[in-house]
Amino acid sequence: MALPQSAAASAPAKPDASRAGLERLTHRRVFFGHQSVGGNILDGVRGLSSSAKAPAIVELKDASAEIPEGTLAHAFVGQNEQPETKLAHFERLLDGGVAKQVDVALMKFCYIDFTSSTDTKALFEKYRATLAGLKSRHPGVTFVHVTAPLTTVQRGAKAWFNELRGRPVFGVGENVSREAFNALMRQTYGGKEPLFDLAALESTHADGTRETYEVNGRAYPAMVPDYSDDGGHLNAQGQARVASELVAFLAALPDTPREAPASAKAGP
Repeated sequence: MALPQSAAASAPAKPDASRAGLERLTHRRVFFGHQSVGGNILDGVRGLSSSAKAPAIVELKDASAEIPEGTLAHAFVGQNEQPETKLAHFERLLDGGVAKQVDVALMKFCYIDFTSSTDTKALFEKYRATLAGLKSRHPGVTFVHVTAPLTTVQRGAKAWFNELRGRPVFGVGENVSREAFNALMRQTYGGKEPLFDLAALESTHADGTRETYEVNGRAYPAMVPDYSDDGGHLNAQGQARVASELVAFLAALPDTPREAPASAKAGP
């Protein structure tokens, strides 16, 4: 159920696989809580959907709104730089009626939710407790965990000049915090519950090599520069890369009891 690092480092899903995944999702109801990078990913899904049967992508503003089969519902949850508000909003929407309708639910933090001083253990514990509660209250929903996205790391003359003046170098400390949080995600959920490793995808080149930098002799992942035009948000190449993998990942999840074929539900 986990997205192993070897899979994250593979070439992007082929068009035929993406079409098959999109068609599979027309028989599911998915809810995705996110902010701007999530919007980038959905733009990538729209790009894949242009020539294939695909789920409808619908913004959800009311927890009681109807979510038909074949819908990828999404909402902009919480506020950036306040990750706890994202968890609380996601939880309210699911408890408020969304969980009664969907088969799969996932949420992601944003790169901007992490600074070099973020208490990643406390944030992860809040995340773990919130998701555990949701799973207990809504056993018919498959919850997918998503690692926190990364940014590029400033390099070259500007980075050297900032270091010389004692200024922070963009992405260095923040990605260390993101990796600490993501390590807890992988340790807790990897191989046990569905885990979509967004950070691993963002830090893997098309040829499978990793984008890393060093701090005190230790390598940390960073976003591949080709995947972003501003260092944090996904550009067209990054959107296509992540969207194709997410579609394949969601399509490969086992059926939930709610979406089992009618013949399987029928009694003798």
